[in-house]
Formats: sequence, structure tokens, C-alpha cells
Amino acid sequence: MDEPQQRLVDLAAPSHTQKRPAMANRGDNASPPPGRDHVVIFPFMAKGHTLPLLHFATALSLHHRTLRLTLLTTPANRAFARSHLPASVNLVELPFPSLPPLPAGVESTDALPSRSLYPTFLRATALLREPFAAFLSSLPSPPLALISDFFLGFTHRVARAAGVRRVEFNGMSCFSLATCKALIACQPPAASAEPGGAPFHVQGMPEHVVITAEDVPSEVWNLVSDPEDAVARFIVDELGGSDEASWGVLVNSFAAVDEAYAAALESFYHYQPGTRAWLVGPLFLAAAGDESSKSERDDDPEGCLSWLDQRSGQPGTVVYVSFGTEAHVSDEQLEEIALGLVQSGYPFLWAVRSPAWSPPVDLGPNGRIVRGWVPQRRVLAHKAVGGFVSHTGWNSVMESLSAGKPVLAWPLIAEQRLNARHVVDIVGAGVRVDAKAGFVERAEVEEKVRVLMDADGEVGKRVRARAAWVQEMARSAVSDGGTSRLALHNLVQELQTTYKGGDTEKAIECNGEATAT
Repeated sequence: MDEPQQRLVDLAAPSHTQKRPAMANRGDNASPPPGRDHVVIFPFMAKGHTLPLLHFATALSLHHRTLRLTLLTTPANRAFARSHLPASVNLVELPFPSLPPLPAGVESTDALPSRSLYPTFLRATALLREPFAAFLSSLPSPPLALISDFFLGFTHRVARAAGVRRVEFNGMSCFSLATCKALIACQPPAASAEPGGAPFHVQGMPEHVVITAEDVPSEVWNLVSDPEDAVARFIVDELGGSDEASWGVLVNSFAAVDEAYAAALESFYHYQPGTRAWLVGPLFLAAAGDESSKSERDDDPEGCLSWLDQRSGQPGTVVYVSFGTEAHVSDEQLEEIALGLVQSGYPFLWAVRSPAWSPPVDLGPNGRIVRGWVPQRRVLAHKAVGGFVSHTGWNSVMESLSAGKPVLAWPLIAEQRLNARHVVDIVGAGVRVDAKAGFVERAEVEEKVRVLMDADGEVGKRVRARAAWVQEMARSAVSDGGTSRLALHNLVQELQTTYKGGDTEKAIECNGEATAT
């Protein structure tokens, strides 16, 4: 057994999450206190952050039917949320604040006309504090818990004042989130911090976590070296230490690929002793048993699946290409991608966001560009698809590996380079493009697509075996008795057995002041 495969086996061994005992059932027959069966969920207004919490709400409604679930949204996001939720989940609208120059009606990051408006959008979301506080105060009793996004830091302080425990959702894996926190706490050696510097071990992480300066998200560098950066300023001013003071952290991942980093992640939540990382994913699989909510299984306006059906006679030969909904890809880079894909000789289905760009060559019958909605999970699960050229956003990583499809990692923004390091070097289920000064040439695209898609080649065989193994582990995790199913059960049970109806203990807030709640 080679080293990467042995590491995967080691990661899957029973450890941190599986050993956590379930809390005992209440010993009395008293009626549950008001609010003990109510969970409030508040996603950040970005598709990549919202979808996992919609799946979480669906999974809760499926496996914990006695709970009452409320999901908070805004007017422009209501229809999207409703289409991905069962009818049993109640939706409550909060008015989205007006903050020029943000255009009216822009209430999600994917709707921003320019990425330059992102800091303004973040500041607008912070103004949701008052309507959120009004919502909590309108409830007859404090809910069991608030599940809210990392970027909605104000929810922690408001919830504490109302006697409600907050479980934070970040959207990142344990690996990437813990690595970011470790880098902020202890910067890498100066020689390694420069572009092109030597790989270095991240202090506070397991010994095998070795990265380069290029892997570190710009947001992390800015927090430690450029605190006046607009996003860094928002994180410092608006989020403070609300993250580390959370009662728990919800992670859209599972033990086989992420358990080794849970303890490192938990160590940073020092304001709230005993904080746990609850690995309950892949959340889209955990929610898959619910057939009452409308989802992408019924939504294929571009005919992607019928196009793939025509190529089912050659399983695993189609390359699926998508760079998500947030990152910008230049026209020059799109041209190189198009030429490289055509030259690779493999059929490809490519989701392109730009409405104006056109390919420089005829793609032929085996090249398909889609500019509208793509049912990505169904595409990845299709037998004609053999690999995924991806920006390695964590949701896409989960969807690809859960379908048993290896990844050609092409990270662009945020923590995606860390995700690529995780998938390629640790999990061993992908290969990575070589970007020179942030640009990938057509020859590199052609070469790496061929390496990924060659099922008979040494690398192709290896990454397929890894991806197939992760697929098996992912499905096992969310099944009866699986690690993620147990984590979800234990999370709910621990919240319920320790619920005090708002009479919570004093806690140390991030600013060092004791706040009685």
C-alpha cells in the first residue's frame, strides 16, 4: 500500500469524532421547555455559503422531525431558498439594508455587478443586526440554537444577549480553516513567506501539513500584514472574536478526509472551552433522502444531461469544467482554456459565466459550452463524466469526490489553494495545474487534462482509485450509523440536554468583557 493510500486509511480510522459519547437522554418525563425544539438558521448571502445550510436544514428536517426549523433570508433570496427546502422549514424575511453604492436588489454576492463592491456588500450585511435582534426578541422563548455563517459575526453578540447559543458555519473544511487560523496565530518563516519560497510546515497542524506561500489565501496575508485592506478591516471590526467564542463550529465535511484536523481547529476556540467541530457532511448527501423539496434533479434547462446521455457509450471520457460563481476568469484565460480543451482530444462540458465571450475556434460536436444553470451534482454523477476541472471551492470538491470523480485543481481565490493542496497532496484524488503568474497556458491545460482523463495511465489510475474510495467513505458517513449521521445526532442531543431556556452561563466575549446572559 503506497503512502497516500495508507494516509487515507489512517484518516478513516475511528478517532476524534467517533469517540465522542452521545449525551444521555433526559431522565424525567417533563415537557420540553419552550424553544427547546426550535433551531434558527441564518446563511450568508452567497450561493456557496447558502446552499450547504439549506442542505443542513433539509437534513435536520429529515432526521430530527420533532425540531421546528426557521431559516432567515432576505427578499431577493427567498425564492432560491424556498426552492431548495422542504415545506416544513419556515422562511422569515429580513429587509436587506440599503447602502450606496450597492445597487438596490443586489442581495447576494453572485449578483454583484463588480467584485469591487464586495466590501460594501459585507458592510451592508452587518446592518442586518437590528432586524435580526428584533426577530429574536419576537420569539416566545430562546431557540435551541442559532446556526449562522462566519461572516454574520453580529449574530453571535445578539444571540448571546438573548440567551441563545451560536453554532458557527464557515463553509471551509477543517483542514483549510484550521490552517488559516494557524497561519494567523503563527506566521511562517520569513524566507518561506516570499513567493517562490521553500515549502514549510504549518505550526499547530499535523506534521504532514506542508504548504507554500502561494497556498496562503490573500485574506490571511492581509490580516497579518495589511490590516487596512477593506475585507481585513471588516473581519477585524465586525467579526472580532465572535468566531472563536462560538459554542460550536459546523463543518461540511466528514471524518475520512478531515477528522485529522478537527482537534487543531477546536484548539482555536479558546473563548468557549469545550467547543467542538461537528463534521456532518457532505451536507448535500445528508439531505438527499428528502424528496419533498424541489432541487436540481428536476432542473436542467440547458439539456446538459441529455448531451451527456449521448456519450454514455464511452463511460468516463467527458471532462466537466466549471470555476464556480464568484471568481472572475479573464477572456484571455478563457481562450487558453478553450484551445487546451480542444487540443486534449477529450469531449468536454464547460460552464462559462461570461455572457459575451466566444471561443476562438470551433469546438466541434464534442465541445459544449453552457452559460445558464448546470445541475452540477447530476453532471458529476453521470457515467459519461470522468473528471472535473475545478476551482476547488469546497462545495465543488465535496460534490466531485462524493461522485467518485477526480479533480484537476485550478484554484483561484480565497482558500481554494489550500483545498487544492488537501485534495491533491493529502487525499490524492487529483492533479494540479501549473499557473505561472496566475495564468495557465493552453499547453498546460492540454497536458493536465490528458493526465487526469487517461484512465490507463499511472496517475489516472491512482486518482480514480482515491476518488472512488472517498466516494465510498462519503456515502458511508451520512448513512445510518455513519460518522456524520452520528455527529448530527450528537449535536442535536447535546444542545437539547444542555438547553436552559435562555439562562446561560456568563461567557468571556472576544473583547475580554464578561457578559451576563
